[in-house]
Amino acid sequence: MRQVYTFYADAFRIALQSILEHKLRAVLTLLGVIIGVAAVVVVGASISGLNSYVTEKVAKILGANHFMINRMASTGQISEEEYERRNRRNKKLTWEEYEYIKSRCTKCTEIGAQNNAGADLNQDGIEMPSTRIIGVTANMREIEDKTIGEGRFFSTEEVARSARVCVVGVDVKEKFYPNQSPIGQTLKVRGLPLNIVGVEEKRGSIFGESQDRHVYIPVTLHLQMFGRGNGIQVHGKSAERETLMTAIDEAQTVLRNKRKLIGSEENNFSVVNVQEVNNQVDGFTAGIAAVVIPITLITLIVGGIVVMNIMLVSVTERTFEIGLRKALGATRRQILLQFLIESSLLCVTGGILGIILAVGVTNLITFLAEITMTVTISYVALAVIVSSVIGIVAGLYPAYKASKLDPIVALTKN
Repeated sequence: MRQVYTFYADAFRIALQSILEHKLRAVLTLLGVIIGVAAVVVVGASISGLNSYVTEKVAKILGANHFMINRMASTGQISEEEYERRNRRNKKLTWEEYEYIKSRCTKCTEIGAQNNAGADLNQDGIEMPSTRIIGVTANMREIEDKTIGEGRFFSTEEVARSARVCVVGVDVKEKFYPNQSPIGQTLKVRGLPLNIVGVEEKRGSIFGESQDRHVYIPVTLHLQMFGRGNGIQVHGKSAERETLMTAIDEAQTVLRNKRKLIGSEENNFSVVNVQEVNNQVDGFTAGIAAVVIPITLITLIVGGIVVMNIMLVSVTERTFEIGLRKALGATRRQILLQFLIESSLLCVTGGILGIILAVGVTNLITFLAEITMTVTISYVALAVIVSSVIGIVAGLYPAYKASKLDPIVALTKN
């Protein structure tokens, strides 16, 4: 054991000494590995950051443990034929069906209703086109985990009597009431004056589209102003993530019973839940990773080729040293291991420096882009393992070539 330890310690010392004797060459050799490892880790952090960013935005917009029943809804792409088939078959949801589900879904902690429309706002010479006017029940605040930054949300009693009240998004507030509180002020929607009772906390934008350009009004008032159109949306919420699917199944069963659909008959409505949206996001980012990660790994392979080239140069330069060591009793295996240790040391050092560079880059991007990028252990491990394997592979041929040298011939080279 002592001999083994002494051999490896000496081999490591000689490898380190050889690298330090040619500092500039070592640095230039390491650049390929450093950039390759940094690229893999940064891309991995970007994918994780994108996943977290979208999931956070979805949770902020839709809330947690939330599902929606609608006439036509889908989280993925469907063919034109399938869309036309659903469009002919599916029926719009009525207010009566909403109340029926609400009274019978025991697994749902909340059941609410929503209706959507758009309108151009025009008041005191200020215009705001294409503003979302969203009619909701009072409990939609709990269902979608809405946060009111100023004032309050409207009450169940105000929804019941179709009160002329509204809660606005930050974009609407800043457009019509900049640098002042809009609470108690009036906002006209389609010429109807509404009393502003609250301002929703800023939600930001997702993929460049603002999530604060909207006005919430009682759904009963919305139906009077915009009509029933394609019917309402029914929104539900479960107490916990684990019981979400149970709540969805019960809500679907209740609606199927109401519509008298028999066992094998297909639903004539659509259901979307937050978990499905998150799964879509996971699939999307996994697809990106499957394409991008192999491309970045090519950079590491190029770095490995550079390492192999430098190791071949090193073998040529140290031919006399190799011959002397073999003449003094060094075996082929020991010579092989010596050069493998040297190439592996180069790549592992490059891997560590690449990780440090990647952490710096991800922190800089997080600061500048305001998107949290997370350096994940899996991508770090992947980069280190690949760089280590490349170090061994890159050193194999030069090490094999060194171990095959004839000591007598080698001693004549100086």
